[in-house]
Amino acid sequence: MWTDSHCHLPYEGLEDPAAAVAAARAAGVTRMVDVGTDAAQSAAALEVAASHDGVWATVGLHPHDAVQGVDTIMSLLDRPKVVAVGECGLDYHYEHSPRAVQQEVFAAQVRLALERDLALVIHTREAWDDTWSILRTEGVPPRTVFHCFTGGAEEARVCLDLGGYLSFSGIVTFRRADDVREAARLCPLDRLLVETDAPYLAPEPLRGRTNTPANVALVGAEVARIKTLPVESVAEATWGNAERALRLRQ
Repeated sequence: MWTDSHCHLPYEGLEDPAAAVAAARAAGVTRMVDVGTDAAQSAAALEVAASHDGVWATVGLHPHDAVQGVDTIMSLLDRPKVVAVGECGLDYHYEHSPRAVQQEVFAAQVRLALERDLALVIHTREAWDDTWSILRTEGVPPRTVFHCFTGGAEEARVCLDLGGYLSFSGIVTFRRADDVREAARLCPLDRLLVETDAPYLAPEPLRGRTNTPANVALVGAEVARIKTLPVESVAEATWGNAERALRLRQ
């Protein structure tokens, strides 16, 4: 059995969450974490979680949407089946929100995770140093997940030293992602998660198509190959890690 630790339902290409959940279960993916990126998407994720056993939600403000302000998501944090704050963080690739605003909003969400004893789900792109600086300043929540990990060995070591979990997506299967595969190789089995980030980043051989939670097994199989482990060992480890990191309880 597999846990998709990070997906987006409903979203473009996955407008029918019930169908996506059913397809995932048929593929052995029996637990999913539906991740919020702003108030509207967080509310939608909560609706999906409320409607399906084995689905949980997060509430967060993505760095792209940081200009909306943390106040827009506060009323959702106390809803049932919320397991994390996020995804939140820094994205200096697109900078849809100014960097200073991103930093302020990320720091505020780190504090929320600490205050409410929730996990923290981090999105970081081309912003490692500032991400680590804010975490060190605010304090690292005990259950911090670096989602869709895209760094190499050096970044992985820092994230692990901070106590984080590394969550690998379909990128780990991409031909040119040798640095990500090296990070997966060195990541201890007890700090490893797998995700789809559906509807994005479909793994090989499905790259270019709409991704779904059902495909997380392909990510897990590639991680198993990289680490020269049985697929069952990766499935079992990531199942337990997701339960601990995100407190996945009905």
